[in-house]
Amino acid sequence: MTDTQTASVSPLTESEREAAIEHFAAKLRYETDASDVVDALAAGESLALVDTRNLASWNQGHAAGAVHIPRREVVSRAPQEIPLDTSVVVYCWSPGCNGADKAALEFAKLGYEVRLMIGGFEYWAREGYDVVSEVGPVIRGVDALVGPVSPEDCGC
Repeated sequence: MTDTQTASVSPLTESEREAAIEHFAAKLRYETDASDVVDALAAGESLALVDTRNLASWNQGHAAGAVHIPRREVVSRAPQEIPLDTSVVVYCWSPGCNGADKAALEFAKLGYEVRLMIGGFEYWAREGYDVVSEVGPVIRGVDALVGPVSPEDCGC
């Protein structure tokens, strides 16, 4: 749209409104973000944060408090390692990777309540949340492009 054009905006029809509500409610039901995961863990919610990447990636760095179940091992390991009544949040590398989506599908097939952590490990780390590598804690600050650098909440 150019500066000389104006958008014609009209209210949603009732069916469009219902479709939008259904769409966004489903996204919030099946997706979460790093800050909500951190808040849930701090509140003591029963939650398994699962890193679905391979061992080399896990060793390079992962979310503190996460458990490591590579995507290809979800079906064989999850039932032995995570109680079925535990909520599961999965992540992979970044928004450009769908490995966590594939893992979430497998968790869902097994009957778990599962959500995808949007942004993956990339945004966990870039937002300044605790990261651990094979040699110990990784200290990093908040990337100002993805999170507030002041101690105030972003208001999301």
